[in-house]
Amino acid sequence: MAEGGIRLRTSLPPGEPYLIPRAADPCAMVIFGATGDLTRRKLIPALFALARERALPRAFAVVGVSRSIGSDDELRAALREALEAAGGAAPLAADEWNAFAPALTTVAGDLDDPATYARLRLKLDQVDAARGTSGNRLYYCAVPPDAVPAILNGLRGAGLVTASPGRPWTRVIVEKPFGRDLASARELNRLAGEALAEDQVWRIDHYLGKETVQNILVFRFGNSIFEPLWNRKYIDHVQITAAETIGVEGRGAFYDRAGVLRDVVQNHLLQVLALIAMEQPVSFHPDEIRDEKAKVLRALHPWNAPDIAARAVRGQYRGYRDEPGVAPDSRTPTYAALAVTLDNWRWQGVPFYLRAGKRLRRRLTEVSIHFQSIPTCLFGRDDVCQLVQPNVLCLRIQPDEGIGLHFVTKAPGDELAIADVTMDFDYAGAFARPAPEAYERLLLDALRGDATLFARRDEVEQAWSFIDPVLRAWDEATDAPPEYEPGGDGPAAARDLPAAEGRRWKSLT
Repeated sequence: MAEGGIRLRTSLPPGEPYLIPRAADPCAMVIFGATGDLTRRKLIPALFALARERALPRAFAVVGVSRSIGSDDELRAALREALEAAGGAAPLAADEWNAFAPALTTVAGDLDDPATYARLRLKLDQVDAARGTSGNRLYYCAVPPDAVPAILNGLRGAGLVTASPGRPWTRVIVEKPFGRDLASARELNRLAGEALAEDQVWRIDHYLGKETVQNILVFRFGNSIFEPLWNRKYIDHVQITAAETIGVEGRGAFYDRAGVLRDVVQNHLLQVLALIAMEQPVSFHPDEIRDEKAKVLRALHPWNAPDIAARAVRGQYRGYRDEPGVAPDSRTPTYAALAVTLDNWRWQGVPFYLRAGKRLRRRLTEVSIHFQSIPTCLFGRDDVCQLVQPNVLCLRIQPDEGIGLHFVTKAPGDELAIADVTMDFDYAGAFARPAPEAYERLLLDALRGDATLFARRDEVEQAWSFIDPVLRAWDEATDAPPEYEPGGDGPAAARDLPAAEGRRWKSLT
């Protein structure tokens, strides 16, 4: 039962499958950075979950490449420990682990050593023979961005990748951020283009694998009550929020080189903005969808110096400089708020407010669409009309994935009293199943060859082109970002960003 007494039902009974899954091809998956944080916390738990669901191909293997582990048994022990940690330290079911473990094997070596790739080639030949993986290769670069060129050069030098379509197929997944700025992203794209065809380069952004993000397209284009309102005539503004309660959590050295713009805004938030603002694609073919997203990114109004000063706010949480790995005089922002607009017919004059930060009041990622206020008072008293808030549609990405619609109604009683109510849809409750982890969906899509939720070259470069002026201005600033208190709403200047235009942020509480 939702707030205000509104009940939601779904047409799918509990346990009903969403669709008949497409089969994934036989494949050997190579993970560079096999003992790193991403592999232990996300990739291996996702693969293990897919194995339990029997979603992986029968002929499947994982080859982990790392400097620190030299034997298959060592790798299996380390990854079993990581799985148990991810599951709350509960022991794994012996039959499930025994079915999964034989698929794990390893190659030891440095990423910049050609001998590593010679050993990898030999190992993959052995895997093909032993497990029937048919020569199909999925390479996953679970490494920092500056290590990706060495991997691409190593794969190319060993003949492990060729820029050719057909079968057996080769795909390379590259984690975000794809480069550090526009110049490095273009150089990385150039290097990838020398070794691979564009449809072999899979730029992953785990936000796009989240259930609510995927549902944006269905919600927009599958419901006739919303799509006619999705424009400047009815929508006043849009807010996209990615708030975290945690700090850098032991990743200080990495984060101090990245900052919030590179870590969250350039990829996660701009990708979500593109899905919210895009036009209807001709079909759900991956490139048709990505064409429309690219048009949105090209339509972002470019920055100039006065705009950056007035419409871009940075901040750093108090205590950040004391984090391990962070420079004591760091100017890296841990909070960013931007007011951006689109130069196109649908969205002309509608501001999109983006904010992202660490050590804030609440963990929350959502899109809130704020509709226009009612044009005149219909209720007879100004004090009543002041209580009538504009309608807000909230798409919750995490946690508690779902959709909420806020509107007003008359409260029971003799007086004309206005009540604000919420109609709320919760994925887990409505479908009697938890939403799958983002990496489960994205890894399965990569195995199946569905690139819909992966960024294309022009999208990445256009996003960097938009963010680059703000990055340069903040990187070249001689003053430190304003500090904000942990557990709050961010720097005071961020509150003034929408207030300057007569609006306010949706509360994090």
